Amino acid sequence: MRWDSAVGALLLVLLICSFSFVDNFGNALNLSFLIGNTLPIALIALPMTMLVISGEVDLSVGSTAGLSGAVMGALWNAGMAIETIIPICLLLGVVCGLVNGLLVTRLGLPSLAVTIGTMAAYRGIAQIVLGSDSVTDFPTQYLDFGAGRIGDTFIPYALFPFLVLLAIAVVVLHATPTGRSLFAIGASEEAARFSGIRVKRLKLSMFVTTGVLSALTGVFWALHYASARYDNATGLELSVIAAVLLGGIDFDGGKGTLGGAIAGVFLLGTLQNAMSLQNVSAQSQIVVTGVLLVISVLGPRIGRQVAQARARRRTAAAPPPQAAPST
Repeated sequence: MRWDSAVGALLLVLLICSFSFVDNFGNALNLSFLIGNTLPIALIALPMTMLVISGEVDLSVGSTAGLSGAVMGALWNAGMAIETIIPICLLLGVVCGLVNGLLVTRLGLPSLAVTIGTMAAYRGIAQIVLGSDSVTDFPTQYLDFGAGRIGDTFIPYALFPFLVLLAIAVVVLHATPTGRSLFAIGASEEAARFSGIRVKRLKLSMFVTTGVLSALTGVFWALHYASARYDNATGLELSVIAAVLLGGIDFDGGKGTLGGAIAGVFLLGTLQNAMSLQNVSAQSQIVVTGVLLVISVLGPRIGRQVAQARARRRTAAAPPPQAAPST
């Protein structure tokens, strides 16, 4: 069984156990909370999956979301209309992604080091922009969209835009030349360059896309939790990376599926929700997330090593080819 298929099966088992043994897990209100709380991770997981497949990573996504929310709150306090604020926040995401992408693709700096630096920088700018204020008086219709659900069902309104973005991401990654190029870059950047793929341009576009969806996540976060603060989405990058790697995306690049990544996102979200209902402390949940991150890195590697060892044993045990009889 492939790793992403195993994660999907594990998610199904976890859901069955949670419905059966965790009190109040199956009521509509809790399920809507589960989906709504998981959507920020799932949104950023879409471009992060493509970025990791291409051999890069962006650890500034949580800070970009926090900066977007802080700018949203500051502009709302200044009297600007929310319909104008949201495009400005998305443009801010483009700028953040461009900074990361240009430092990596044009200066040749490692994305891990670059985005650790911008993670701190963007969070600091967010604190400068909004300070310690908390903005909560956004328009009711936007708050209802961010946190509301359809009637008495468990389906949040925000799920539908996410499904549209998910469908687009699946098509791009698994059914277009762009997606095949991302896999080729992750497998061997030098070979991809010699085959005519515009490696730097494609990586830059992935960083920009990650920045835009991180900024969109910051807007959704502020509306979903009805609060814009500079520290919104703190630690979100850990959850995104853990979920993506848990879904079978190879951190070295070149391997993985978007379906596995989304399965990893909802596996992590369901586990955290079930632990919260069981009164497991937030600190313990962080420990579980860290352990899952280690397992998600080690698991596929151990599986590949076992498969290679079995293949070598089968090759060694195979009888030598018989020489053809002379005529």
